Amino acid sequence: MVSGGMACVKYLTFLFNLIFAITGIVFIAVGSVILMVCSVYNNFMDSWFFAGPVLMIVVGAIVFIVSFFGCCGAIKENHCMIITFSVLLLLIFALELGAGISGYMMRGEVHTMVENRMNSTMEQYSVNDEIRRSWDIMQHDLQCCGIYGPNDWARIGFSDDTAPNSCCKEIPKGSKCDSNSIYIREEGCLHNLQAAIEHNALIMGGVGIGIAVIQLVGVIFACCLARSIRREYETVETAAH
Repeated sequence: MVSGGMACVKYLTFLFNLIFAITGIVFIAVGSVILMVCSVYNNFMDSWFFAGPVLMIVVGAIVFIVSFFGCCGAIKENHCMIITFSVLLLLIFALELGAGISGYMMRGEVHTMVENRMNSTMEQYSVNDEIRRSWDIMQHDLQCCGIYGPNDWARIGFSDDTAPNSCCKEIPKGSKCDSNSIYIREEGCLHNLQAAIEHNALIMGGVGIGIAVIQLVGVIFACCLARSIRREYETVETAAH
């Protein structure tokens, strides 16, 4: 049985494990939301971008499971379980730190990625239904038109004074979206989509690094508890002999 100040460490370790279980759920939730939001614009992003949110979901599930070892080890004062928990938590710490750093690193690649994908998909707007839907959803949701502005659509076959209907806030009945209309969205989509993706990457990075630091404190508590339990066992064995 741990004694003195280590009894406090025992219950703090248990409390930290409850927090870990919650952080695991937070990781899963944040990763899932980012994955869902980004999947709407998957035609404008490279597949490597989705590795970050998927990693968050996987790490979150692992954290939730591993927190069970910490809770049981702290309550039962089981040295082996606490050591196992500490080692697993250190591995998770590295994964979360990696997810956080990758989130920040992704921000630097977003502009080039989005610009290249927009240029390639815009040319397929008139011949690919999926691409058309993606552009229409993006232009409607992000309140934008074209890559840099409405005039971009002229280079793929639209006349100089027309654009896709999703470029206009309102369209008179029986008419098309007129690039000279007061209802045309004049801002290009590149900046808006880039800002949305960078915002999600920033959230992913902040959550990953923030939770990793909290868990590092938990590892220290767990190691202190494991050391105390080992000393108690050694004291009992010495007294028995």
